[in-house]
Amino acid sequence: MAHVLLVVFLITLLYIGIANRLFTYINILMVQGVLLTGAAYLQLHDMSWNNLLFVLAETLIFKTLAIPLFMKNIIRKNKITREAEPFVPNFVSLIIITFLLAGSFLGAGTIADSDMGHLDAMFFAAAVSTVFVGLFIIISRKKLITHVMGYLVIENGIFVLSLAVGNEMPMMVNSGILLDIFVSILVLGIFANKIGDVFRESDVEQLNHLRD
Repeated sequence: MAHVLLVVFLITLLYIGIANRLFTYINILMVQGVLLTGAAYLQLHDMSWNNLLFVLAETLIFKTLAIPLFMKNIIRKNKITREAEPFVPNFVSLIIITFLLAGSFLGAGTIADSDMGHLDAMFFAAAVSTVFVGLFIIISRKKLITHVMGYLVIENGIFVLSLAVGNEMPMMVNSGILLDIFVSILVLGIFANKIGDVFRESDVEQLNHLRD
């Protein structure tokens, strides 16, 4: 069942590659938070109940509710235009993301045949592909706010990677979650709140006007 949730999670990566509106990105992040909560519950069955409760609470509260709602508030507060404005067409983005997913699963198949028995190949493939898709979103989108969203996608990928070894290394999951909370608050609270104050349209092309 956890693998089914991962498949749906990967479908959201395809959808985020062709999304045109910022609120669609945020809604996808909320859906990913729900899927990761369910996957964590099903995958971390050998973890102690208090650690599992902490993981589920953090995932549900931060990834599903707090951060996405805060992002929506930033967009409204800073009056950022709600179009994602990608550099590449949606069809090209879809093809690139598809190749990223396929390459990740091919690499995971190689690892599954190795001696790394404690690593879940499905979770590893999903984690790697999520990180690559997050990087692609950062590279292919114009707005600074979408770069923050791409970073959050990367954070989701790191969380999936921690689930791959969570039963054998529970402290890795807890450490990853604490890092996720700290960095998310740092990026969203300091960087994102300044977007509207510095760049009226929050467009990375405005950075070209900067000089030493």
